[in-house]
Amino acid sequence: MKLYEQLADTIRQQIEDGIMLAGEKIPSVRRTSQQYQLSISTVIRAYLLLESRGLIESRPQSGYFVRTHQQGAPTHADIPAAAGQMSRDMAPAALVLSNMRSINSENRIPLGSPYPDPTLFPSARISQLAHGLYKRRDRQELMGSLPPGNPDLIRQIARRHLETGLPVNPAEIVVTEGATEAINLCLQAISRPGDGIAVEAPTYYALLHAIERIGMRAVPVPADGVNGIDLPSLHAVIEAGQVAGAVVMPTFQNPMGFEMPEQRKRALVDLMASHRLPLIENDVYGELHYAEQRPRTLKAFDHHGLVLYCSSFSKSLSPEHRIGWTLPGRYREAVERLKFLNTVSTPSHPQRAIAEYLQNEGYDFHLRRLRKTLAQQERIMRATVLRFFPAGTQCSEPGGGYLLWVTLPRSILAMDLHARAQAAGISVAPGNMFSTDNAFAHCIRLNYSFAWDAGIEQAVRLLGEIAHELAARAPAQPVAEPPRQAPLNGLTKAS
Repeated sequence: MKLYEQLADTIRQQIEDGIMLAGEKIPSVRRTSQQYQLSISTVIRAYLLLESRGLIESRPQSGYFVRTHQQGAPTHADIPAAAGQMSRDMAPAALVLSNMRSINSENRIPLGSPYPDPTLFPSARISQLAHGLYKRRDRQELMGSLPPGNPDLIRQIARRHLETGLPVNPAEIVVTEGATEAINLCLQAISRPGDGIAVEAPTYYALLHAIERIGMRAVPVPADGVNGIDLPSLHAVIEAGQVAGAVVMPTFQNPMGFEMPEQRKRALVDLMASHRLPLIENDVYGELHYAEQRPRTLKAFDHHGLVLYCSSFSKSLSPEHRIGWTLPGRYREAVERLKFLNTVSTPSHPQRAIAEYLQNEGYDFHLRRLRKTLAQQERIMRATVLRFFPAGTQCSEPGGGYLLWVTLPRSILAMDLHARAQAAGISVAPGNMFSTDNAFAHCIRLNYSFAWDAGIEQAVRLLGEIAHELAARAPAQPVAEPPRQAPLNGLTKAS
């Protein structure tokens, strides 16, 4: 290779490795000449070669910049001919990590994201409040708020529960770094390594990872799209001595989106209490209800301190600031001690900023607007899926949150759809991520929180086209049946 070709290849590799990002200015001709000890004419020839290849562009009076590639709505042409099937044997943790990395990729349409669209939230205002508080910080706040947390925030959380029909004792509240830490602390408080923990099947993959990381065993219990976790099946594993407790998401569950009926919530709490077993409730989506009334929590039916309630502001107010809390009932002292041992404290200024927003900035107005937006986008997404996906496709009908559970015909494997979608610049969450087996290998989860536009509509239509192709091309695959899952409960079926 000639010198200018060697230099061009070096810069190309730096761009591909992400050292120089799209839109960034690259070193000037003179600086590159000095750095690589090459003549200016050699550097210019290298830059012209990179420009001819579409990797960089010159801007008058400014220099050379890494070219920004504009990507429109995906089409079949975006899928490489060599895009093969992703390994169906990929471990769930590896699959989740791969999916999360793809979501962060530039121009990826994030239908598989577990996170809501950040533009829906007043995060900038909360950051502004936190910055103002930081400038007025005192000595005690330099180390953060020790457990149980900032008193102003604890008071606002207690007031919020009171307004939504759940009187709580502020002394029970422990502030955490998001709901994930709250659940981890509660898991450690209720059981020991080696214990079994009952979970819904399917369930959110982060819970499966948390149970595995602590050294416990996830014991899947079937759930359907209307009633949630199957109580007779749960009773059976309890009677068999397989579990030391349970973790459930009874309100707008991730991934299925169901809202457990109030009568069954009461029955679930009574079942666990009759065996004196703890029950962790994940309620991160509770504020995102589309109906007028907020659904009642499991905690509302708890008379024995066995329900450990966990929630956060990450899904309703500020995904960036990672502030959550728990009401751990009789396990409160253990959770506070574990909080101190694990992380010592939680940053003070985000807590104070959220407390100030709750008190003075119109949280209810923000929630009403957010709920209306999500409800509208849910109707559009579900209607589009049912229109363009193959006959027999079923969709959940969530009454809150921002996640749609799609059950494909059994001849279509979600991992195959996932691989083809990835190649086209679309992320989806295959059902394999939400269980410890392949019971949901024909399901996907879609995120409808992002503003509906031509790109997202085309992405959903393309997913439907891919699903049609997979259905026509492959014979029915032997897929394990989900245990006791009602086929159409809470689902709308494509005709």
